[in-house]
Amino acid sequence: MRDNFVLKIILFLLGKNNSMALNLKTLGTRSISAVFFVIILVSCIWYSYVTFLLLAFLVSLLALNEYYQLANKLNASPYKWVGFIFGSVIFFYFVVINFLKGFPFINWDNISILFYLLLLFPFILMMLALFSDSPKSLLNVMHTLIGVLYTVLPFGLLISIPWVDKEAVSYNYFKVLGIIFLIWSNDTLAYLGGSVLGKNKLYERISPGKTWEGTIIGAVGTVGVGFLLNYNHTYANEWIWPCIALLVAVLGTIGDLVESMLKRMAGVKDSGQIMPGHGGALDRFDSLIFVTPFVYVFLKIVSV
Repeated sequence: MRDNFVLKIILFLLGKNNSMALNLKTLGTRSISAVFFVIILVSCIWYSYVTFLLLAFLVSLLALNEYYQLANKLNASPYKWVGFIFGSVIFFYFVVINFLKGFPFINWDNISILFYLLLLFPFILMMLALFSDSPKSLLNVMHTLIGVLYTVLPFGLLISIPWVDKEAVSYNYFKVLGIIFLIWSNDTLAYLGGSVLGKNKLYERISPGKTWEGTIIGAVGTVGVGFLLNYNHTYANEWIWPCIALLVAVLGTIGDLVESMLKRMAGVKDSGQIMPGHGGALDRFDSLIFVTPFVYVFLKIVSV
């Protein structure tokens, strides 16, 4: 019994999907993939704001592509290239307002055109629907728009989080790594708690493995980790990290359920195959995608 529990823990730490049969080849693939994932993610965020931007942009487009693939399986045909173009414009807009605004040679009157292009996005999609022969043109418009908002916008907000604080004068990587660490803590503690004490299913139709007991244990433990993050002195207010931790515990779980719902509706196991043995970008960043907008709004409110 104890050996089976330890094995479950090992499999969980290597990825969220633990249903596959254990064999050395699979375990090795997942282990190597997980190590590379953590190294690349942490290194890019830690090294510089530029490497963080490049990683966030790449992941956002990969996630957008995976969403459009899921939409195809839901009998929709999103206007992919329009979505990619406007997704790139949205991301670059956040880059400009967060990173390039300190450059004196930039003409901000010209940069403002990016914002106006974003306002045109829904209307361009409606024009495409007008001249489309597809009987599901409005469905295609909806999935094109939702895809950009669901995958690209959160990463635009994520790269903005280090600059939300009015007193921020330089890039503080811990403001991002702290959120990611809280997500990992919540996933791990919820799984361990559910494995030991879990009896009541949280949402069996969408995610049979999640339990109320595990979710509550994960939330309580994650808030505790939030208090520990105060030792980094990232924020002057000692309640900011615990509040972020609570948002992560609740909304990270919801984000995981939302992505599971999309995959179940599309009839697929993984959103993609970017990481061998672990799935795609949506599989790896589903919680972060859902958490980020709420954390950003929270930090904007408390910084006023």
